[in-house]
Amino acid sequence: MSGRLARACTALLAVGALALTAGQASAHAPADSGTQHNATALHHRGSPAHHVVAYYQTQYSNGSYVSPLPLKNTATDIDVAAFHLNAGKSITLNDDPPSSPKYTQMWQDLATLQQSGAHVEAMLGGAAQGSYADLHNDFNTYYPQLRDTLRTYHFDGVDLDMEETFSLADTEHLINQLRTDFGSGFIINLAPVASDLSGGSNFSGGFSYSQLDQDMGSKISWYNAQFYCGWGDLSDTSAYDAVIQNGFDPSRVVAGTVTNSANCSGYIDPGQLSGTLGSLVGEYANFGGVAGWEYFNAVPVNGTGPASWYAAAKSAMG
Repeated sequence: MSGRLARACTALLAVGALALTAGQASAHAPADSGTQHNATALHHRGSPAHHVVAYYQTQYSNGSYVSPLPLKNTATDIDVAAFHLNAGKSITLNDDPPSSPKYTQMWQDLATLQQSGAHVEAMLGGAAQGSYADLHNDFNTYYPQLRDTLRTYHFDGVDLDMEETFSLADTEHLINQLRTDFGSGFIINLAPVASDLSGGSNFSGGFSYSQLDQDMGSKISWYNAQFYCGWGDLSDTSAYDAVIQNGFDPSRVVAGTVTNSANCSGYIDPGQLSGTLGSLVGEYANFGGVAGWEYFNAVPVNGTGPASWYAAAKSAMG
């Protein structure tokens, strides 16, 4: 995301597709009354043994479109990043409105992935701050922008990446409103830094995630924890173990890591990462899975292209 990559330089200071048929013409038509039911049906097909989450922020690299289609049958979830609420303006995906023609092919490709069984979530926020401040200051103005975007582009869920102050009460209000509007089948993730979950920091919002989980755990699908940028790593299982020892269920903690050393500190060679993932599956039969930031420059593993990084991680988890 524009935020996470920027945060690589300041590490210690610091993821909708249209579910349309092939014959539908508009990539930007508002969702009809069946949208929520479609998302719910997708979510209830059965949860994967282990999630494989691909963060997808760089849709164009050196002027060329980066298609997510190679992730088919590998990624369980594609997190489209990063959506931003902007004071006095409309929501944007990175620097452009989601309706921009530059995204037309992306929405079509994401729809294809949804039809193959993958879930597509919208990532809100990141280290580019302001979205959560806007929600705090004027929820009734800014929340509808998020809600309508999730509906229009037929997202299966949302990933809340809070890298600015946002209180526990604010967070619970937002989650409750999302559940009210989208129902129990909609995916609601949060993406705190790993040490927030182990109790060693309160960076992601500024509150206790143990308290949040106690209050709202039944309404949160899982956590895409950031084990990188100085907040933990996956060189071995110890940082993940600390999260579980702090009371979190392994099935709801996905271990996030960077896919390339250029993306942030904490990069782990794919061979070593496979060993850690295998160990985590051995320790926790219900291990939540892995998330990779980010897709476009993921280091290829035993294959060509960035999707092979995710395929190797999936294979390591069995």
